[in-house]
This record gives sequence, structure tokens and C-alpha cells, in this order.
Amino acid sequence: MVFVKKSNYAFISKEIDSKFGLNIEEMFKYGLHFGHRVSRCNPKMKKNIFGVRNTVHIINLEKTAESFEKALSHIQDLISSDKSLMIVGTKIQMQDLVKDLADKFDLPYVVNRWLGGTFTNFEVIKKRVDYFKDLEKKKESKELEKYTKKERIKINKELEDLKAKFEGIRNLDKLPDAIFVLDVIKDKLAVKEAKDKGIEVIGIVDTNIDPDLVDFPIFANDDAITSVKYILGKVAEAIKKAKK
Repeated sequence: MVFVKKSNYAFISKEIDSKFGLNIEEMFKYGLHFGHRVSRCNPKMKKNIFGVRNTVHIINLEKTAESFEKALSHIQDLISSDKSLMIVGTKIQMQDLVKDLADKFDLPYVVNRWLGGTFTNFEVIKKRVDYFKDLEKKKESKELEKYTKKERIKINKELEDLKAKFEGIRNLDKLPDAIFVLDVIKDKLAVKEAKDKGIEVIGIVDTNIDPDLVDFPIFANDDAITSVKYILGKVAEAIKKAKK
């Protein structure tokens, strides 16, 4: 048995057998257990809640470990089968974490506002991405030098805008097999489009979220950087093992 205690919060948990090194005390340390205020609870999440502390729901970390293990196993299966995984995290404070993970493993990602139609109107989005890449090549080859200074300024501004929108999906030639969503509510359009196109959804599910929206939920705090960083760290480890 593992006894975890801090301030006024304590619980006794069974040891967990995890091939990914998941640890209840570590998850507690990084704040995965903190949910939202009781008033914001989604009724379907009640079975994954341990209790209440200062009007805030505390997530049952045994449930977190169980769901996290399944999600990591699935991610590992995806990568080892050469299937594609997209990371979606548009919260400003999470953008660098997403980019670091995506760059490390050459994964497509979205960190700015989700563009409607990214999945459901993919062919149109793909044409815009191709236009962006073509414009970028023209700039690199100095082909744009023939334009006036005013025209070049306008083109450069357009390039900046296109880069912000499409940099993370510039090499996405087809729809991904799955997406990993850091905030299911903030990026609900990404989740909806994925569902519409039969794309699997893996995501962090806090106490205010309907877990049925996600195929592979991870019951955990989706607001704290420490929590998300810990989760993405484990995702990185799973991907690294799958690529060996």
C-alpha cells in the first residue's frame, strides 16, 4: 500500500503495476489530482473523483493511473504501427511544451487557434498549406525581390500569418490517425471534427469534462503546467520506446 499525505489531504492507494513507470506519489507531487470547483463538475466524472478539498474536487489518482496506462499503451501502439498522432494544445502557457514534444518526434501539432475545417475540409486546408510552403520557397530563393518594397512587406505579413496558422501541420499530407488534446473544452472544435472524421481522441480529462467525448481519457488536472508537463513527459517516453 502507498500512503500519500500532504496538508489536509491524504489517501491510501494500492501499488500500481505500470510498464511506463507511473507512480501515485509522483502524480500527486505534480498536481494531477487537483480538479475544478465542485460547482463545475461534470456528472459523468463523479466516479473518478476521490473527494473534496476547499470546494475543489480531488481526482482519484488510482483512476488516473489506470486511464493513463491505457492511453500510453495506445500511443505506443500507434507509433510502433507507423500511424500518425497530432498534438493539440492552444493554451498560451502550454504552447512551448507542445512544440517541444512535436519537434522532438516530428509530430504534427496545433498551438494557435484551431481552424475550422482542418479535418472536415482537409483538402481546402491542404491547398492553403501548399500555398504557404510555396510562398516560403519563393522568399528563400529571393524570387520575391522583383516586387516593390511595399509589396514585399505585404507578402511578408501574409507569410507570418500563414506560418502561425499552418507551421505545425505543414507536413501533414493526410488526416492523422489520432489526436492528443490537452484541453478538451478549449479545443472542443478539434475534438468534434476528429469525431466527425473517425479520428481517435486521446485527451486530458479534468473534472469539468464529459469523459465520453474522448476515446482514451487521462483523468487529470489540465490547467497546471506541472501536471501537463508530467503527462507529456510520459507521452514522450512512450513514443521513444515505440520508435526503438
